[in-house]
Amino acid sequence: MKAHYGYKDGAGDFFIIIDTDPCIECEHHGCVAACPEGVLEIIEDDYDDEVAAVTEEHRKQIKYSCAPCKPDHDRPPLPCTTACTYNAITHSW
Repeated sequence: MKAHYGYKDGAGDFFIIIDTDPCIECEHHGCVAACPEGVLEIIEDDYDDEVAAVTEEHRKQIKYSCAPCKPDHDRPPLPCTTACTYNAITHSW
């Protein structure tokens, strides 16, 4: 299942999408530690599996929370997606 965390406004769609099926397979969840802004956390899903999720605090401001890792040009690979060994994390913008 793909979980979408974020929002849509007049400037665009700002979502972090986490594919929970491969995320369940991850034992270390390095994405959480890799995020310098503390956007991600580990939660138990409806099936008692541990998966990554966006914290409640960041869900309505994800564009701004992720801004330090997303410069306007010469964007390096994102820490959260680089740390995700199962390629379960994507961003909509």
